[in-house]
Amino acid sequence: QVQLVESGGGLVQNGGSLRLSCAASGSISSIGDMGWYRQAPGKQREFLAASIRDGNTHYADSVKGRFTISRDNAENTVYLQMNSLKPEDTAVYYCNAEIYSVYTRIWRNYWGQGTQVTVSS
Repeated sequence: QVQLVESGGGLVQNGGSLRLSCAASGSISSIGDMGWYRQAPGKQREFLAASIRDGNTHYADSVKGRFTISRDNAENTVYLQMNSLKPEDTAVYYCNAEIYSVYTRIWRNYWGQGTQVTVSS
């Protein structure tokens, strides 16, 4: 079994900061790209940031310059530092990772359970 567990969400004021963490655990042989998405009520899940296995990063225009993705390969963890938060950033935040499992021996896309971020105005 492979699991992704997010943490670090919560309530923050307009202009504040939060740092999300997502730890992968289980029968992991290798981890490829890791990323963050969010879904606000009544909206589709949207891409925010990706940490590519080769070291590159990509960001959605809506968060570029405010959010920073990073990863600790030794800990199988990806982070999302969120600064200058706005009320429109309120959503459930999900992490995503491409993982090669020891047991299935295939690459598969996994999602975390999500963590709520609420930015008050």
